[in-house]
Amino acid sequence: MLFLPMLKGFLLGGAMIIPIGAQNAFVINQGIKRNHYLIAATICMLCDIGLIALGVFGSSSLVTEGDLVYQALIWGGVIFLFSYGVMSFKKAFQSPVHDVELSSNRNMLSFKFVIFSALVVTLLNPHVYLDTVMILGGASLKYTGDEKIKFAIGCMLASAAWFYFLAILAARLAPWLSNQKVQKAIDIVVGTVMWFIAVTLII
Repeated sequence: MLFLPMLKGFLLGGAMIIPIGAQNAFVINQGIKRNHYLIAATICMLCDIGLIALGVFGSSSLVTEGDLVYQALIWGGVIFLFSYGVMSFKKAFQSPVHDVELSSNRNMLSFKFVIFSALVVTLLNPHVYLDTVMILGGASLKYTGDEKIKFAIGCMLASAAWFYFLAILAARLAPWLSNQKVQKAIDIVVGTVMWFIAVTLII
């Protein structure tokens, strides 16, 4: 019973994080392509941990009180998700690059792009704030003192476990999923998911 709040936090945090969304699609895509996938998972995890802490120890009504901020987040998220979807579809239908030097330069640039994308796909995604700040923050209101801390730790552990599991699993499957046809399908799926989430935000 001593660790019951932590277990509840872990289960509820997992329930919020596991359903497919922009973060998960991004981490899966980076893992399969083995393109700085652990960096992507780490940044998504750290952002989630910060937002969970804000929700549990700060104010769970933070987003609802700032309608202008919330609207800015929604439209910023729509623009990013739509743009990322366009890039995914573009990669899916463009001709493969065989030039080694060009490919190497793209990989060097991709490190910064992965960091930027992981931050934006998290911090400009209103669903993340809804799940972490509002739902997990609201669920923590029944706890006080050490129990609140344990609940928050459980939520944070769920985020860490899931993102690293997702990234490593996708990377392990990469040898079987690295042919051009599968890569094309992955880019199409990721683009579709991004556009679907963007449309749901507009609606």
